[in-house]
Amino acid sequence: MNVDDFIQRFCAGLAKMQELPLPQARRAYVELCQTFAPPDPAGMRVENSALGGVRVRRFIPQRRTPGCVLFIHGGGFTIGSTESHHGPAASLAQALTREVVSVNYRLAPEVAYPAMLADCQAVLEATQPVALVGDSAGGRLAIDLAHQQNEAPPLGLIYPTVGALSLECLGEDAPLLTRDDVLSIRQQCPDIIATQRDRHPPAASIEMLTVEKDPLTLPIEAAIANWREEGASVGYRCAPNMVHAALHAHTLLPDMSVAWQDFCQQLKQRLN
Repeated sequence: MNVDDFIQRFCAGLAKMQELPLPQARRAYVELCQTFAPPDPAGMRVENSALGGVRVRRFIPQRRTPGCVLFIHGGGFTIGSTESHHGPAASLAQALTREVVSVNYRLAPEVAYPAMLADCQAVLEATQPVALVGDSAGGRLAIDLAHQQNEAPPLGLIYPTVGALSLECLGEDAPLLTRDDVLSIRQQCPDIIATQRDRHPPAASIEMLTVEKDPLTLPIEAAIANWREEGASVGYRCAPNMVHAALHAHTLLPDMSVAWQDFCQQLKQRLN
């Protein structure tokens, strides 16, 4: 698959979702994402349960190192679930050879951002993970979750929302995520505006993955520069020609596959 095919298929799926009530749109998003997900790795055990009163999905590879990784899914804070992000979470567990606990936190508009963060905190307290990983909205939650810890574990972040999320700091419009999309997300969840919080690194050890065509990449790179100046160790790679949401098709898009494998390998080294 090339990136243009992915964009066309994902855009068509998002367009259909806009015509649906939110509950049905959320289900359609799951189905859309799952069309790009690879089969579970051989020997992978998947269990749905609850930790700290929050629903989770646990991905347990056949051979694993002790200690789990907390995964927080994206979806603009209004959609997304352990189902929509089943593929990335399973891939992460296999690559890190560790159990991955994916959090099914509550979403807007039913709850505000602090309640989402509280769900993630409850699972963190129940698991004591060795790393926090999140994509997009989940990356924002992972950053703020790390800020709440006395000593945050290593972070793995995939195109998170950072900084003021204003027109002045965002990059150019891109397929699957425009500047107006970002401003709409900011309006829906004003607590994600992190002008002050992101001036300081959320953890001492961070791995970051972005994509070339994404308005979020410019503020992410500015945040990385600040975090490095503050003394954080930040690994960074930007997948060429890729777009927001390409994580779902990381096994089908060669440039995303290379970046994802490097991200996972470097994060794994930070955990050893």
